[in-house]
Amino acid sequence: MPSPRSGRARRPDLRALRASLPEPVQAVVAGYERHLGFERGLSTHTVRAYVGDAVSLLGFVVDGGAEVAELDLARLRAWLAAQQSAGASRTTLARRVASARTFTSWALRTGLIPRDPGGRLSAPRAHRPLPGVLRVAQAEDVMQASAAGAAQRDPVALRDRAMVELLYATGIRVSELCGLDVGGADFSRRVVTVLGKGGKERVVPFGVPAAEALTDWIEEGRPKIVAESGGDGTESALFLGVRGKRVDPRTVRRVVHDAVSAVPGAADMGPHGLRHSAATHLLEGGADLRSVQELLGHATLATTQLYTHVTVDRLKAIHDRAHPRA
Repeated sequence: MPSPRSGRARRPDLRALRASLPEPVQAVVAGYERHLGFERGLSTHTVRAYVGDAVSLLGFVVDGGAEVAELDLARLRAWLAAQQSAGASRTTLARRVASARTFTSWALRTGLIPRDPGGRLSAPRAHRPLPGVLRVAQAEDVMQASAAGAAQRDPVALRDRAMVELLYATGIRVSELCGLDVGGADFSRRVVTVLGKGGKERVVPFGVPAAEALTDWIEEGRPKIVAESGGDGTESALFLGVRGKRVDPRTVRRVVHDAVSAVPGAADMGPHGLRHSAATHLLEGGADLRSVQELLGHATLATTQLYTHVTVDRLKAIHDRAHPRA
């Protein structure tokens, strides 16, 4: 039976596992966390995932009676085998291999281990399911439902409409949306400046409907929320929660889920589903892959190419329905 520390079921208890590690190992984890967050500038979510994998790996090593300096290929493989026995999927294992490689590379550079075993660690080929997307007509219905909710000029409804419109118009990530400041939107050029993964800044255009929704929110909805929350007006965030502070991703996910659920037949999705939909609709509309890559802020073209499979899948479905010899 696999060690409970290495199993998938223990993922929610990684904080307790981290606290139970010997103090020198805890110091290693803290140093790695600082490296990821401050030196590499990775997002909070990514840092949490990488640190969690490092804690799981080091807990496995310590349980086996070894020191961090003794981390080698055999122990890496044994850790992954324990993960697989606990039910981790191929996609999860592939991600943990990448995470382990990042850790061992850092550990070698900082002198914690004499050689890097991560480079020799092979990863299972991850299964990448096609993302669920809205059809163009469904996306239009979602926007109309959001606009209908804002018709009474309630400040929260105006905010929700602006967030949904901007997410679909730009394809930006939910973290990028939450990180926007008031000055990040340029209405003269209809572009928004976002800070993406790794602290990389990019400029993304948006259309007239999103501009109208943003204008209503900034000029009418946002001042009301600031006043009703007792804020002093110094909060720079573009989108605010009801307490007058920067909106959080959970709120945005709930808003998108509610807007999409109002459309019969639409797939259940959150902000990332709108990002998938925007990318797919851009490609179906004739946009080239490189342009979509730049708009989405993908580091590699391979990530963007996933959406070409979505469009081909749709074309095949249309062909099967419409062609006499399909």
